[in-house]
Amino acid sequence: MGVIGKIIGGTVGFALGGPLGMVAGIAFGNLFDRAKEYTRPISEQPLSQSEQSEALYFVALFSMLGKMAMADGRLLEEERKVVDSFIYNDLKLDRQSGAFAQQVFLASLSSQGTFEQYAQQFYQNFSAQQPLVETMIDILVRVALADGRISSAEDALLTRAATIFGISQSLLHSIKERYGGVKTSSSKAYATLGLTSSATNEEIKKAYRKRSIEFHPDSIASKGLPEEFTLFATEQFRLIREAYETIRKERNF
Repeated sequence: MGVIGKIIGGTVGFALGGPLGMVAGIAFGNLFDRAKEYTRPISEQPLSQSEQSEALYFVALFSMLGKMAMADGRLLEEERKVVDSFIYNDLKLDRQSGAFAQQVFLASLSSQGTFEQYAQQFYQNFSAQQPLVETMIDILVRVALADGRISSAEDALLTRAATIFGISQSLLHSIKERYGGVKTSSSKAYATLGLTSSATNEEIKKAYRKRSIEFHPDSIASKGLPEEFTLFATEQFRLIREAYETIRKERNF
């Protein structure tokens, strides 16, 4: 059972606090008000610290997606469909977890919290785990581009999130290229490794080793990323290897 299923089942000790906690509270209230079949017999087992982190990651993502969907002032039906497709086709969430994700998304639309506040609370909890932070940006960009374009308002929020998360604009650009169908180029490859083309061969090798360890599926699984999201981290691991091979062949080392 994933962490969201465990919470829906009635586990005690779930409390995020801050703006994200308010959204989670509204989402749970709406979920149980509208779905009588969701009962909550209280479990004797509280959430562990890692499970609390997984829950925060989950709530932060769908809260930020809600605010991004409203960036142009209103929620379009195609944007709602994109999020639903992400929930059930990409993450493959079960019915209860998917319903909770939808309720978080909807609760964030009218919440007083801002995109920036959600991003800041998320980063306060994950600042020491940069692979999970980059995975968050990766998912936000992927969903924003699912309808074929990123609006200027959405782009402004993505740029703001990257700034809060300490992610370079070159890396953000490379992630946008990834989902825009642009073939891997050497400049994008350097950005994927967190470098520029002026890096030495030794710096490239060192960066590759470091990021390969950080984004290895086994490393990601131990750092508090909800299991449904590991697909995106695994994809980043593959792209890091491809970037290194692109540079290695270009430089012939």
